[in-house]
Amino acid sequence: MKRPKEIHFSEAHWKSLLYFSAYRFFLAGLLFVVSLVNPASFQPFSINQVRAITGGYFLAMAIALISARVFRRHFNWQVSLQVLADIAVFITLIHFNGELFGSLGVMLLVTLAGAGLVGQGRLVLFYAAMATLSVLLEQTYRGLVTGFVLGDFFQTGLFCIGFFGVAVTAHLLARRVITNEALARQRGIDLHNQMLVSQRVIEEMQDGILVLKRDGMIWQHNPRACELLGLGDPTGRLLADYSSELSRSFVNWCAMPSDAYVLVRAPASGMRLQARFLATDSLGQDVLVFLEDMERVQTQARQIKLAALGRLTGSIAHEIRNPLSAIQHASELLAETQNDPVSERLLRIVIENTQRVERIVSDVLAVGRRDRLHRELIDLRQMLPLFVEEYSIKENVAMDTVRQEVSGLGMLCFDRSHFHQVLWNLAGNALRHSHQEACSILLRVKDGVRKGTVEFHVIDDGPGVEESLREQIFEPFFTTHSRGTGLGLYIARELCEANGAQLDLVPSETGADFCIVGRNDECQ
Repeated sequence: MKRPKEIHFSEAHWKSLLYFSAYRFFLAGLLFVVSLVNPASFQPFSINQVRAITGGYFLAMAIALISARVFRRHFNWQVSLQVLADIAVFITLIHFNGELFGSLGVMLLVTLAGAGLVGQGRLVLFYAAMATLSVLLEQTYRGLVTGFVLGDFFQTGLFCIGFFGVAVTAHLLARRVITNEALARQRGIDLHNQMLVSQRVIEEMQDGILVLKRDGMIWQHNPRACELLGLGDPTGRLLADYSSELSRSFVNWCAMPSDAYVLVRAPASGMRLQARFLATDSLGQDVLVFLEDMERVQTQARQIKLAALGRLTGSIAHEIRNPLSAIQHASELLAETQNDPVSERLLRIVIENTQRVERIVSDVLAVGRRDRLHRELIDLRQMLPLFVEEYSIKENVAMDTVRQEVSGLGMLCFDRSHFHQVLWNLAGNALRHSHQEACSILLRVKDGVRKGTVEFHVIDDGPGVEESLREQIFEPFFTTHSRGTGLGLYIARELCEANGAQLDLVPSETGADFCIVGRNDECQ
């Protein structure tokens, strides 16, 4: 036969038994000390009887306390033996003392109440029944010896009913407490799991989140907020320490709450952020601040535009190029046979515009192939002189028009063909807007601010970019040149992003400064 599986009891059950055993241990010790110091308190006991009973009781309770503390097995057996020992001792003391309704009877009620709190199920009724039978037998024996008194039996019956009432009430109360404790523990586990999930979601969000006090103190944030603000842990610091613009917007929002977005710039990171404030129902009236990287929003918009453009050009590029080639070829043949200056000028216009359309189609298809890359570490000290020589020859400009400055590691992780195209576009843009004199274009390479990055600057000595146009120059088909396609800077930025780099127009004292920030340590 298989042995019945032992019921598992929780830590709360064993802790309750431990407290119950400790109470009985101290009670037994107190009775034993009183029997030694003042045995007259147990009249009409003999001194030997008192000390034998209380001493044995104290020893038994010491063993019970150690068992409840060390041997955490057979929970019901331990409870039952302790309760039965209490009943035996107190009934013995009551028998010799002859007084059921005194302090010893009350102590028996306390023991049954404790057994009701600690015991399990029907065992509680068993304890009350054993106490009742013991009391009734003691009273019956006393009646046989000294004579039956009806009033004593009536009071004994009421006392026995009290045994059951106290034991059952205590047990129901204990069950309610245990149920509530289990429910609270389960809810605590659920709440903890929910908090972990919520924390993970907040940490992985692409938007930065700040929780502000009404005085502008930051007391919670997610990791993305640290990246957008460009500083370390902002907890416990004022919002004004990170962005005066954002702090002023928060003060204005507190005066007049609204759901409108505000555009700010984080001084430390240099990022343009879109912020939104949202009130909460917390007691402290905390405010949530959602920070969104505007560059990421613009990148997503560009990608959507690129996807739409790619689908369009991919489907009609073949249909455009074939008739375009035919037009260009026919125009060139006509140009060879025409001697009329007017016809030659018109044919030249046709040829130039067909070439422009051909460049547009080629540029758009090049953007569609931006993901076909092979990144490698490019030594800019070796690559730039070769590029300047090639560029000067093909664009028919003096060699000293482009100047080079290389410092630091001078390495860039990039697809070589992509970088050649990006640099050619940036150099062409710089040449177009420069004075086209000696050192009009500067190619400057230096280590980046962040470890493992390199900065590549293409600077010209022209008039620079107007402030109103700085946000539009990277848009596709935006151009200020009559013969430009409006795709050069757009393609350059797209290819940089495909290679894990970033292309931006940065402030400059003279002319325009286009800066590529990429990696210089390793290619992944």
